[in-house]
Amino acid sequence: MGVAPGSKAERKAALDAGAWMFNVVTSVGIIMVNKALMATHGFSFATTLTGLHFVTTTLMTSVMKWLGYIQPSYLPLPELVKFVFFANLSIVGMNVSLMWNSVGFYQIAKLCIIPVLCFLEILFDKVRYSRDTKLSIMLVLVGVAVCTVTDVSVNSQGLIAAIIAVWSTALQQHYVHHLQRKYSLGSFNLLGHTAPAQAASLLIFGPFVDLWLTDKRVDTFDYTMVVTFFIVLSCIIAVGTNLSQFICIGRFTAVSFQVLGHMKTILVLTLGFFFFGKEGLNLHVALGMTIAVIGMIWYGNASSKPGGKERQVYIPISEKIQKHGILSSQSELDQKV
Repeated sequence: MGVAPGSKAERKAALDAGAWMFNVVTSVGIIMVNKALMATHGFSFATTLTGLHFVTTTLMTSVMKWLGYIQPSYLPLPELVKFVFFANLSIVGMNVSLMWNSVGFYQIAKLCIIPVLCFLEILFDKVRYSRDTKLSIMLVLVGVAVCTVTDVSVNSQGLIAAIIAVWSTALQQHYVHHLQRKYSLGSFNLLGHTAPAQAASLLIFGPFVDLWLTDKRVDTFDYTMVVTFFIVLSCIIAVGTNLSQFICIGRFTAVSFQVLGHMKTILVLTLGFFFFGKEGLNLHVALGMTIAVIGMIWYGNASSKPGGKERQVYIPISEKIQKHGILSSQSELDQKV
């Protein structure tokens, strides 16, 4: 009997590692493919491309429903609309932020997602972090900042875009965890509900958003064989990226998913030096990577210890009502910003 708990824990650890590796491989893959598409071949229609990603994801969830891998499940329409609003605002916000800000400030903005997520978890989920967990998160942020932030120039419109991008991304990721718990939805179930809505909305509004951002029309682009191949490849990998994000947030929490996400940043940098030459690799980049990796190992240890990251279980009904009130007023705030 004594063997069972150990083997169960080992199995969970193996599945966690598998889920995260799946996320890393698909995310890094899609970054490389999209870089080739946008930088080399001039296909700069990021919002429309994301819409196509969700079309292929919808096709996959439909096939899985048809094969019986996805059981019918329920997600109320208001919840779906709220989720799609945050998710699409996050996608457009990040694209706009990257365009209006320097890469350095864009990276700093992305680092701000973790503190915002911690705040949301403390506010809504009554999560408590130990001092070590807080310090380890700070160490990760410092490390990633040291190696990715080079030029930090800020302008007012870029700052507004970054604030909207950060808040909507944090709310969307927190919401994934919240919906999976509240309606006991698996990753496939949730994707089955959200992907069609995101595909439709992004394909309708995407071309107009891209026209506003790039002054180019998606329908007049010269689609060569190579570009079409990269778009299809990007869509296939995106199915994995979308699925793995939901699997990871379901298995971990949104904050842990973000900390692991910075591991991907380090990995992308390392692979970049590995494949594209050493010119960007200098002492402060190596130092930043080292600090971040130490921080991640520390976070892993600190958050898994008893009291490292605890959820208070009791949530009265009145608080649940307030919770939705806060969320909707937050989205109104975001819209006003």
